[in-house]
Amino acid sequence: MASLHRTEALSYEAMRDLNWSPKEKAVARKAFNQALQRELEAVMVEAKKRAARIRQPSELWELERFLAERRVQIDREYEYKYSVLILVLGNLVREGMLSGQELQGLNQDKLDSIRRYALL
Repeated sequence: MASLHRTEALSYEAMRDLNWSPKEKAVARKAFNQALQRELEAVMVEAKKRAARIRQPSELWELERFLAERRVQIDREYEYKYSVLILVLGNLVREGMLSGQELQGLNQDKLDSIRRYALL
């Protein structure tokens, strides 16, 4: 793949056409799963705090709304498709859900692209 200028991001077509080695797939899947686990644990902690504050039956629906909204957000953010994985991983790095160390094992072009997306 041609080297990209620092401010350029991969196009969707370029991301779709990336080849992922078996090793890179394993690294990406592990990092993705770790970030998802962290996200779900944070939701559980917040849900427990909110549940502990419930004093009236009507407040149950506020907790339900919170959980439904978070589920939609998580489902949208955590899409494991190789065609968009660079973007997903970049977003997770930007949000602090993944570190660069967790992505070690990806080739340098992919790491550079993920870092660019994390800076957007």
